[in-house]
Amino acid sequence: MGIRIGYAAGAFDLFHVGHLNLLRHAKSECDFLIAGVVSDELLEKNKGKRPVIPLIERLEIVESVQFVDRAVAETAPTKLDMWKQLGFNVFFKGDDWKGTPQGLALEESFARVGVEVVYFPYTVHTSSTFLRRTLELLNAPEVQQAAL
Repeated sequence: MGIRIGYAAGAFDLFHVGHLNLLRHAKSECDFLIAGVVSDELLEKNKGKRPVIPLIERLEIVESVQFVDRAVAETAPTKLDMWKQLGFNVFFKGDDWKGTPQGLALEESFARVGVEVVYFPYTVHTSSTFLRRTLELLNAPEVQQAAL
């Protein structure tokens, strides 16, 4: 078996321990880890919201993580397009996708080009969505008024 080049993609917005766990686990399963940081535009298109932290800063944060060998901006519309650009042979994803229609479609498209999909436990108690909601609640006008 040759060198395992892994790819772990994510927004990595409001970087937290769940992100760190994904990158740590991914690095333990490959020789060279590429972290794909999803662009602001793709996040807005796919999730309907822009990230709190801009792409250039998220890239710098992810690039500084000791488990990451290379960080790239994910600007291509699909993971298969990113594979065409980067040539990884292992794709890492949180297990919240396992068995879902999106996860099965991802596995099928990657199987055709020889990319293994490896799932890792999703860190349920910490998520950027939860952190974002908390920040939005703290910044709500009624909370701000009560703080005065």
